[in-house]
Amino acid sequence: MDDLRLAPAVGIVGCVLYLLALAVPYGLVETTSAVGAYYSSGALSPLLPGVFALVCIIVLAAGREGRSDPSVAAGASIGMGVFIVALSVLWAVTVPESLVLGLTESTLMEYHRWGVVLAGALIPLGGTWFARALDLL
Repeated sequence: MDDLRLAPAVGIVGCVLYLLALAVPYGLVETTSAVGAYYSSGALSPLLPGVFALVCIIVLAAGREGRSDPSVAAGASIGMGVFIVALSVLWAVTVPESLVLGLTESTLMEYHRWGVVLAGALIPLGGTWFARALDLL
């Protein structure tokens, strides 16, 4: 198993899962304006960390393929990943429970916030594993 290739791949998968998790409510809720209200009702929208997840995909892929310094890519992905998780947790704890329960009859929405946080947690995990594979930690 080549940790130098697998570790950034885990971070990339985490970024993709984070972005997919952000798209889930659009398939579960009938009106897109309700999803907009859901994302903007917390302290900070998780769509901003979604932009950082897109950037992190590029950073990890460039580091993995040697197009940029792998140690910089590993460090940047750890920093961005922690930022993504922190902002996602902040949003998840500040979204009103009544709004979440009123969006749809699907019980999946009750756990959506925490699924977003969990998907985001893979990003710094992959970055840390990448740094460890590079003997930086």
